[in-house]
Amino acid sequence: MKKVIYLVTVLLLSLAVVGCSAISSNKANTIVIGGKNFTEQDILVYLMKELVEAKTELKVEVKPFLGGTNVVAQALERGDLDVYAEYTGTALLNILGEPLITDPDQAYEKVKTIYQEKKHLIWLKPFGFNNTYTLSMRTEQAEQLGIESISDLAKFTPQLLLGATHEFLERPDGYKGIEDLYKLDFVGVSAMDPGLTYGACRDGKVDVIDAFATDGRIPAFKLKVLIDDKHFFPPYYAAPVIREATLNKHPEIADALNLLSGRLNDKAMSELNAKVDLEKKDPKTVAREWLKSQGLI
Repeated sequence: MKKVIYLVTVLLLSLAVVGCSAISSNKANTIVIGGKNFTEQDILVYLMKELVEAKTELKVEVKPFLGGTNVVAQALERGDLDVYAEYTGTALLNILGEPLITDPDQAYEKVKTIYQEKKHLIWLKPFGFNNTYTLSMRTEQAEQLGIESISDLAKFTPQLLLGATHEFLERPDGYKGIEDLYKLDFVGVSAMDPGLTYGACRDGKVDVIDAFATDGRIPAFKLKVLIDDKHFFPPYYAAPVIREATLNKHPEIADALNLLSGRLNDKAMSELNAKVDLEKKDPKTVAREWLKSQGLI
């Protein structure tokens, strides 16, 4: 009887060891890709996931819609994420607190160098589009008031209502900075969820919103992007950012994700965003279909 119990115990321990080894192996071959809490980031999460899984032996766990910039950036630094897509202007001003650089290539090289030296995070090649912040309003209203630029807008802000995301209102490269430069004095400022601002402007609930240049709702909702005539907003070219330790362990990730380099211009990204926001397609499906159309998977 004791011999039987001993054999059963040995067998159970062996199975436990095998199970733990399998879990450890699976974990070692899995990376985590995350994103911020808006449509474009959601699409980028699945573009990266599909491509990594198609071009490598790795599995990808996704954590989309984690939150704003600070939440996702800190998750990467802690190691809760291995990869996410960041924007050069956001990294330069909002995360690093560096001075404005208007040249796109110089801004990219600056954040790439500082991230690697101080954070051990690596910027891979940019996707190709510049999703800069804008101030936008209904085209009809802008034409009635004769507003083409943000300087024009400043003359009318005492009679206009601004709707903006919480993040834009807090960022130095957002409302705090642009309010000071252009001397904006809105009659009211309403903090809104990122998914609600465009519809609120279209429906006349607010007059001006912060908008992303690559958002498909700008043309669809007949909104006008105001000219940043004092060049306040920096370039916001998007690129994958990966933990150096992850890249050292799996250099094949860079080979896979760099296949996206230069593939997505502003128009292409705007069209993908519109498929999700306006046509209500699943971002996973949108990402997969686009990759197939490009011959990448």
